Amino acid sequence: MSARFKVGAWLMPQHTSVERLRAAWREADRRGVDSIWVWDHFFPLTGDPDGTHFEGWTLLSAMAVETSHAEIGVLVTDHDYRNPDLLADMARTVDHLSGGRLVLGLGAGWIERDYAEYGYEFRSGRERAEALAGYVERVKARLAKLNPPPLRDIPLLIGGDGKRVALRTVARHADAWNTVVWRFEDGNQTLDEWCARTDRDPAEIERTCFLTAPEHLDDVERLVAAGARHIIMQLGDPFDLEPVDRLMSLSRKAAA
Repeated sequence: MSARFKVGAWLMPQHTSVERLRAAWREADRRGVDSIWVWDHFFPLTGDPDGTHFEGWTLLSAMAVETSHAEIGVLVTDHDYRNPDLLADMARTVDHLSGGRLVLGLGAGWIERDYAEYGYEFRSGRERAEALAGYVERVKARLAKLNPPPLRDIPLLIGGDGKRVALRTVARHADAWNTVVWRFEDGNQTLDEWCARTDRDPAEIERTCFLTAPEHLDDVERLVAAGARHIIMQLGDPFDLEPVDRLMSLSRKAAA
């Protein structure tokens, strides 16, 4: 490793309370993480499927006013759940609440139960991925019309690693890309290929990935060598930040 990478904390809003989430994001911000995230689901993904759970964008509004350092975002927003013009307005508002620290994360969704119980049509994976490009264009168009505008050009992060559709959309539209640790290297190579095919400078897209367990810290050196510049640790309640501290230590060593 030869350069510092950014470090994020991804707080899973399941099997927990709002009070514990608030304490976790305040402490993560105090420790100096570069980014803090929640997710966009309606039910827990692990453990009791009917356990406690909270909605991501509402949490993000609170996080915006209770933190001051880290960039914040939803990793990632399912484009099927909200009208794109509405989401642009939500993003602009949260950007103002945070003082210009929002990263807009978008993706094609994948949890069928969320769709079924909340009344959304669950299309095929390819159909959902194909629809994302048009959605992104509408979000950007609405952001350009809002008064007042966002405090900065809100960075767009797209999550997903589908080789034929998702990564093409990343190459054409995104400022950052995210996937899980074990899919990063293969997806990163494919993204470079799409950048070449769409005449996009690959250096313009920040490469990010997330770790789902502390043992994945052993993969950090390999990930950074492969191009990862922002590594995010997923955490569940009780939100032990020790793995994030270790990740920050690895980042400092990489910059030394």
